[in-house]
Amino acid sequence: MLPWHQYLFGVLFILAGVNHFRKPKMYERIMPPYIPSHKNMVIWSGIFEMILGMMILIPEYQAVAAWGIILMLIVFLTVHFHMLNDKKASMGLPKWVLILRIPLQIALIWWAFQYT
Repeated sequence: MLPWHQYLFGVLFILAGVNHFRKPKMYERIMPPYIPSHKNMVIWSGIFEMILGMMILIPEYQAVAAWGIILMLIVFLTVHFHMLNDKKASMGLPKWVLILRIPLQIALIWWAFQYT
């Protein structure tokens, strides 16, 4: 049996992935312009979030999933920095919220590292 926080972690990523399909335009709007094919990237990142979220719940795959999540979260940092620097991408969020998202991302990376 996995610890409760691992189930929570997996479910968070599964739901985050599902959200890519519920609100794809929101994710497309926050992507930096240097990332190609925003629509496809939103779809693929959502799929990978769901797959990795499920894999983290399977003990045999949890380490691979954790490293995949860490890599994905590092890549997603570029989106957070873009949101900080681009008014349109910021979705009207206050600057302090956008700044707070960066340490939150680092905390998620640390959380994922617990399962490697």
